[in-house]
Amino acid sequence: MSIKKQFLKSKPICKVTFRLPAEMAPEARTVHLVTELNDWDREALPLKRLKNGDFTLTLDLQTDREIQFRYLIDGQRWENDPEADTQTPTCFEDTCNSVITTF
Repeated sequence: MSIKKQFLKSKPICKVTFRLPAEMAPEARTVHLVTELNDWDREALPLKRLKNGDFTLTLDLQTDREIQFRYLIDGQRWENDPEADTQTPTCFEDTCNSVITTF
């Protein structure tokens, strides 16, 4: 599973864990979550490499949102998340962003 959601009962927050499996980037040194949440900053959200080679990051996101994102591997290669809630076309030719919903 590459995305896990946990909705909090005490406040309007959804804890979202993003996971890029090792097989999607077996030689990767770094992976960053690039998202509209931080104006598509390529370095703001690094994922942590686990012993099994997967990369992971957990964020507290507001509920009732739809958030676009992509993974940036080694600062060069873009990957979408195959388990995202949906994909949406971008203004770049033949490119889509992954989308996660928190409702």
